[in-house]
Amino acid sequence: MKLCYFGLLVAASAAPALTTEAPCDIFAEGGTPCVAAHSTVRALYAKYDGDLYQVQRASDESVFNVNTLHPGGFADAASQDTFCDSTSCVIQRIFDQSPNQNHLDVAPPGGAHPAKDTPANASADALSVGGHAVYSAYFEGGMGYRIDNTTGIAKNDEAETIYMVTSGTHYNDRCCFDCEF
Repeated sequence: MKLCYFGLLVAASAAPALTTEAPCDIFAEGGTPCVAAHSTVRALYAKYDGDLYQVQRASDESVFNVNTLHPGGFADAASQDTFCDSTSCVIQRIFDQSPNQNHLDVAPPGGAHPAKDTPANASADALSVGGHAVYSAYFEGGMGYRIDNTTGIAKNDEAETIYMVTSGTHYNDRCCFDCEF
């Protein structure tokens, strides 16, 4: 899976098989619950059965939320394929699976980037994870997602843990998992 996020998050696990516990269940059991949980691939809680991400069609700018196949399951990539058939789609939002609703939208201007970021192509990176067809969020320069008003996120010197699964084959010559922002 190829991910590159600008900001704090808990990202997807690419575990080939689901168990009764998912990454955020394990964190909660340890007393450190997820305050943000984002994935275009799968649920990060064993009982999560909501929206994972939202795609927008180029042909008419309609939007569609991609859900899990079942609680704790993988993304319903086939529903994205049907919605995006004969046109292209971009990822407009990556939903926060945690109760905090720290959803990531296409990043507005700010910081070191004076223009709004570009959304990622929703079908740029098709994967098979544990026999399930899914799509990663594949980032190129100028693409990014962000939320400026968060709930529950660590501030200043507060402790935090970031769990993220990425590809080791999609990178550049910059520091620290930089995707040419």
